[in-house]
Amino acid sequence: MGFATCFSCKMMKMLWNAGVSFSFSLSATLCLLNWTAALDIPLEALGHTNIEQLPTITEQSPTSQVAFPFDEKFPIKCEAKGNPHPEFKWTKDGQPFDPSNDPRVTMVENSGTFIIGNSGNISEFQGVYRCSATNKLGTAISEEIEIIIPTIPKFPKEKNPPITVEEGNAVVLQCNPPKGIPPLKIHWMTISLQHIDQDERVSVGLNGDLYFSNVLEKDSRRDYCCFAAFPRIRTIVQKTPMTLIVNRIQSFNDTESSVTSGANSILQRRPKLLTPSGGHSTINIVKGNVLQLECIAEGLPTPKIEWTRLDGELPKRAAFPNQGKLLKISEVTEAENGLYQCNAANALGKVLHNFQVTVEEPPRWLSKPESMIYTIGADVTLDCKAAGKPEPTIQWKVNGVPLRNVPVSIDNQIVRRNVKKTDSAVYQCEASNKHGTILASANILVMNLPPMLLTDNNLEYAAVEGKDVLLDCKVFGSPHPVVEWDREDSASPVQGPKYFIYENGSLNIKNTIKEDSGLYTCLTGNTEGKAAITAILDIRDATQIVEPPENIKVLRGSTAQFTCGAKYDSASANDFQVSWNKDNEEITFIHTDNSRFYVEDGVLQIINVSSEDQGNYTCVASTALDQAQETAALIVLDVPDPPEDLKLSEPKNTSVRLNWTPGNSHNKPITEFIVEYEESRWKPGDWHELVRVAGNHTSALLKLHGHVDYQFRVSAVNEIGRSQPSDPSDRYKTLPRAPENNPGGIVMEGNLPNEIHIKWEPLKPIEQNGPGLEYKVSWRRKGVEDNWNEEIVKRHSFFIRNTPTFEPYEIQIQAINHLGFGPEPKVVTGFSGEDFPESAPQNVAVEIMNSTVIKVNWLRVPQENIRGHLGGYRVHWWKVRSLLEEKRGHSEKHSLTFPGDRNHGMVPGLKPFSEYSLIVMAFNGRGNGPASAPFTFKTPEGVPEHPALLRVASFNKDSITLLWVPPLEQNGILTGHMLQYQLINDTEELGNLHNITISDLTVTRWKVGGLEASSKYKFYMSACTRVGCGKPITEEGITTMEGGKGNWKISEAVNISQNFHIIEGLDPGSEYTIRLMTKNWVDNTSIFEDVVETRGKAYAGIYDGISTQGWFIGVMCAVALLTLIMLIACFVQRNKGGKYSVKEKEDLHPDLESQGINEDTFCEYSDNDEKPLKGSLESLDGEMKAAESGDSLAGYADEEHDQFNEDGSFIGEYAAHRNKGPVGVNGNSKGLHPVTA
Repeated sequence: MGFATCFSCKMMKMLWNAGVSFSFSLSATLCLLNWTAALDIPLEALGHTNIEQLPTITEQSPTSQVAFPFDEKFPIKCEAKGNPHPEFKWTKDGQPFDPSNDPRVTMVENSGTFIIGNSGNISEFQGVYRCSATNKLGTAISEEIEIIIPTIPKFPKEKNPPITVEEGNAVVLQCNPPKGIPPLKIHWMTISLQHIDQDERVSVGLNGDLYFSNVLEKDSRRDYCCFAAFPRIRTIVQKTPMTLIVNRIQSFNDTESSVTSGANSILQRRPKLLTPSGGHSTINIVKGNVLQLECIAEGLPTPKIEWTRLDGELPKRAAFPNQGKLLKISEVTEAENGLYQCNAANALGKVLHNFQVTVEEPPRWLSKPESMIYTIGADVTLDCKAAGKPEPTIQWKVNGVPLRNVPVSIDNQIVRRNVKKTDSAVYQCEASNKHGTILASANILVMNLPPMLLTDNNLEYAAVEGKDVLLDCKVFGSPHPVVEWDREDSASPVQGPKYFIYENGSLNIKNTIKEDSGLYTCLTGNTEGKAAITAILDIRDATQIVEPPENIKVLRGSTAQFTCGAKYDSASANDFQVSWNKDNEEITFIHTDNSRFYVEDGVLQIINVSSEDQGNYTCVASTALDQAQETAALIVLDVPDPPEDLKLSEPKNTSVRLNWTPGNSHNKPITEFIVEYEESRWKPGDWHELVRVAGNHTSALLKLHGHVDYQFRVSAVNEIGRSQPSDPSDRYKTLPRAPENNPGGIVMEGNLPNEIHIKWEPLKPIEQNGPGLEYKVSWRRKGVEDNWNEEIVKRHSFFIRNTPTFEPYEIQIQAINHLGFGPEPKVVTGFSGEDFPESAPQNVAVEIMNSTVIKVNWLRVPQENIRGHLGGYRVHWWKVRSLLEEKRGHSEKHSLTFPGDRNHGMVPGLKPFSEYSLIVMAFNGRGNGPASAPFTFKTPEGVPEHPALLRVASFNKDSITLLWVPPLEQNGILTGHMLQYQLINDTEELGNLHNITISDLTVTRWKVGGLEASSKYKFYMSACTRVGCGKPITEEGITTMEGGKGNWKISEAVNISQNFHIIEGLDPGSEYTIRLMTKNWVDNTSIFEDVVETRGKAYAGIYDGISTQGWFIGVMCAVALLTLIMLIACFVQRNKGGKYSVKEKEDLHPDLESQGINEDTFCEYSDNDEKPLKGSLESLDGEMKAAESGDSLAGYADEEHDQFNEDGSFIGEYAAHRNKGPVGVNGNSKGLHPVTA
């Protein structure tokens, strides 16, 4: 029962509040007797008062210490603490020893440690030492320290006489190693340091002797040397070499394991133990050591050793080294107590030996005295119990002196009653048996001390809501002080299951809430006094992760990003932080050029993700008080790893099974495996796909060709992609055999009427299956010949000559090699060579569709006259003349090809109001047949093209004069011109469209009046025939301001060799429009127009005479020359690309017809830059429409490309004719803008 149970908290508080000192009854005193604490007085208490302490040994040297001769010095340590600081004394071998008296010894200040210098002769320091530390309260002693000064072990000088033995007998070569510091290792070697071979017959015993169970003549030698190694002192010593002479017995059979007869029978004998002697041994072993039982036997044949345990089973950790002659059990325990037996046997008998093993143990503590602080008048009880085998003896000491005048109970317990302060002492209990001694010390301190609070006053504590918090109130005193906790807002001490006061006075508040914040007081007292401190508690909001990271899957090499948002108490802002862990290990962020991990504002970003980045990522949001964490998984997707461990099985000449182990799929299942092969004959190093298998298979049966040296590899495929190929398999070579395939892709061509050209795709090299590949070609006329004609060739083509024209033939191609024929080939039917068609199409007629398109009809040529495969029909046409002219001329010929068996075709791209002629012919693979008689037809009128030119000739404030040139292609008889115009000032709204019809064809200038001043207008001019008006050409013009001068002035003619012209007499600060035109005005090849503004008078003086400066003239010349070159280049670019007629094309390609018509050439079509109009132009206001164009193809074309369907379309090519004439000028002139001159 503790002191706190002797007085109620209520009574204690009453006494405290009244300021009354404590008084204790007898029962209270008895209650204090059972209070114990560790002897070490807290350092904080020592800072409050000078408390005396008993000495305590804090460090000493090991109980056994070897002073090696190669060490420079040997420290013997003894350190202790106490108050007052203790003084040190030593004993050696039980006698007082003062190390400071020896000049070879150095003492350590304020310590019991001394250091022995190695001056070469320190053997006199060997002995058993003990250190004592004493102050006025008592004496502490160390355990005994044995100092061993080893001597260098040596074999005695001796002369070993030769040992002679008959062959087959046993012999023992004794080592008798000198004594030294263990461990000892024995090696038997020759003078040349070659180890003596050991086996069942020859072995080294635990005592170091070399045992021969029976000797052979080869065992004779003069240099048997025993080497004794002492590793701890780094020493190896050698015994004088010994000589062994083995006398050979005639007719002795060297075979050891067989029983001989006749003269050899006397040498065979039953086993006999060389070691140990007798039939029974007693072995004592210390617990934890290694048990080694040895049996070495002699005999012939050599005996074999077996081990058993007579009173149980051998432990599983038992080992049998040295050819079974040794039983070895490591770390023995009491379980190894028992009876063991070795059995040495050969064919003639056996011998047994028993071992009684007893496992002993050095002393160990069952209970030992502990250091205590007792109050004056208390009873002290000290216990000391130890176990061991043999049973340890117990001796009590006080301050290092054997205990006298104090009774010790039968169970080694000491009781001291009514202790006084002077009874403070160090009690020692020593337990000993033959295997060692152990020492336990207990510092018994008797004292009374008022409470000392070791925790600072007014400490501030913080905790998060829902967690426990510990308020410290560390107190030291004797008797042990009673502790009570109060809250400032409570009249009674804290109590209930929420609160717990520890023995050291600290208060634990469980599962805190905000209301637990406040001021707490720790009250403590004992019979000697009282004390109090205050603590301040602040309960804060717990840290929470409100935006946890989410599991993500990313491709290798991409960027992964985890987001983590947290909420925390504002009071913890200074120490709040977010960190990241991967697989429970913190990620260190080091920002270098090679960094891949970045974090900012709680967002973790991983650049260039690799497979090693896969794992669980934890966001840890922490403050000084708590932390919250959330984990998300990063799954890295990648192509699979290559398959491994390729192995071949089920070998056959036509197949083999390939097995493999799939690699890592990287989080996407493997969908298939691709098996590739490489062969060493035809294309070594090139890999080819062989087969694909499903992703759930790990093997594939591979069909192989003959006469190939294969090597295989496998790639895995998943949703991400294809893996790298595996390492190649072993090579697998198949035997040659007959071909298994025949050639494919057989083609029969008849380029000439009397022959067939047969071509086929040759077998791939790997398909040949053996050497000597050839092809057997078989042919016969279908339905005429029964027998096959045959020919064997090596190439992959063959000609059959002297055949009738276009007759069906049956063909077979079969592969052959030196090992036989391929499979029965398939029959392929083809035709012999074609000839030109014999007749022309008849009844050619033309149906006019519109002004540019006609439909041509004809009667088909009979099939028998085609004399080949009908390719289709060709229509050739040419323009005879324009109906506006009487003169006929030679025009370029055009053609269209209509593939297939048909009797009509559409011909587009004709010129309206023209006369044409056309012919039709059939063609086959050989070429064109005869042409039909020419058929002449006329196209109707169409709408004309746009006028060749429209320009503003002059303008003033309310009118603009226009000049135009009629269209180059009138496409009929012109009936007049249509002029339209509308206001287009810089606004989104356009003015009304005005129409002017000009019927006089001689008029090419027109003044448009009634216009608004200083306004921009757009003009549309189109030419008209009886069919309608064509597309317009446009031009823009601007009227002048009120009072402006709009009259044109014309300079003198400029010589064509000039590239500049100076205009003089202009008004300063005025705007002018300047044009460069040809002299005849309408025959324009180019026109330059610009608006310039002259400088005001203020700037005139700056540039006076500049036009006469040579540098200015040079610059202007260069600019003009560059402009002229650019204009010339533009016109050359526009006019390049001439046309050529069909006849010229045929002259360039004379063999086109004879080489047959490929279907791909049936659809050739060249429009020569003149495409048919797709519809008439709609006026700007939607009211003006030109008449439907008669030469449009929009009614016939299905799509915008140049092909039409069967209902009247065309497929082919035509070349349009462009009449030579003046080059048109772009009719879309840009708006006029003033330029500052």
